[in-house]
Amino acid sequence: MPQISKKGKQMPASPIRKLVPFAEEAKRKGHEVYHLNIGQPDIKTPEVALNAVRNLSEDVIEYSHSAGNESYRRKLAEYYKNVGINVEYNEILITTGGSEALVFAFNSTLDPDDEVITTEPFYANYNAFAIMAGIKLVPITSKIENGFALPAIEKFEALINEKTKGILLCNPNNPTGYLYSLEELNKIAEIVKKHDLILYSDEVYREFCYGGNSHVSAMNLGIDENVIMVDSVSKRYSSCGTRIGAFVSKNKEFIETALKFGQARLSPPSFGQIAGEASLDTPISYFDEVQAEYIGRRDFMVEALNKMEGVVCPKPKGAFYTIVKLPVDSSEKFCEWILSEFDYNKQTVMLAPASGFYTTPGLGHNEVRIAYVLNIKDLKNAMETLEAALKAYPGRVI
Repeated sequence: MPQISKKGKQMPASPIRKLVPFAEEAKRKGHEVYHLNIGQPDIKTPEVALNAVRNLSEDVIEYSHSAGNESYRRKLAEYYKNVGINVEYNEILITTGGSEALVFAFNSTLDPDDEVITTEPFYANYNAFAIMAGIKLVPITSKIENGFALPAIEKFEALINEKTKGILLCNPNNPTGYLYSLEELNKIAEIVKKHDLILYSDEVYREFCYGGNSHVSAMNLGIDENVIMVDSVSKRYSSCGTRIGAFVSKNKEFIETALKFGQARLSPPSFGQIAGEASLDTPISYFDEVQAEYIGRRDFMVEALNKMEGVVCPKPKGAFYTIVKLPVDSSEKFCEWILSEFDYNKQTVMLAPASGFYTTPGLGHNEVRIAYVLNIKDLKNAMETLEAALKAYPGRVI
């Protein structure tokens, strides 16, 4: 009998998607399922992007340049300059989503068994990307008690050894919603410079910063040769299925190496690039409305959760996620139970167990990630359903 690879066995199932069969069964029973498990916004994709695809006049959908259409890269460089990030078009590679950008980053700069330090909880697919590259993610745990702020910088220093090649940060953070400050980022930059590391900076939620807080890009920390920025159109333009991202660096060797991986996969998606380029013409009013909408959703959800007995929910400063502590014996059991055995007025809720966002064994066992990507009406129904479920759950712990 043929065997699958060790790498295949190591690949984790997505904690965000692995409960899909239970959600599908709940829907077959006639239950309304409120999806708080995945970062799929219900905000409308900008009309300029939709029209660009609708009105496409090409007779042949050709390969693009392996780095992406030059017109798109030039226009994207102007976008970055407008938000204070000074890059040129030839310092940008267009990728199949931000995911491919990070896969290119790891494979371009790391060898098997190299180590990258990151804070946990972290975006679950980082684990998968690390396994693809044959490298190890080394976690430093951030705590719900202080809103998942950056752990003490001494903890980073203590983990650095001859295998350490980089630090990975997501800012604003998925899954915690934490927004790293300039002071925190400068501390990271000092360590990166001291040990000549690479800072992999996932900035796909740049536009989503709340409460007067502003985003600071790693591209502006004075360590240009050591930074690879990952970006995406998925969240910014509520265009997840477009599957277009970007690999950005002022380090020419990084760009040249990543381009070879880009050539191996030929080119990024043509329709996605057309939509992505057109999206750059989205009016500022779109973002003002989206920002106000997410702030309203966040404030409603955080208040509703913290009113529930035994629930702890920090107030996110960015993105549209938060990690929530629940009074349950196991978040994995609870998330399965609420879909398969519970309903409230023919409604139920799909959540993401937080254990999949940690690598340290035992952490996240009573936490979930919630994405507040639904409108207030649906969020209200979801919160009422969740509260009723927590009261009924047989494994409740207070």
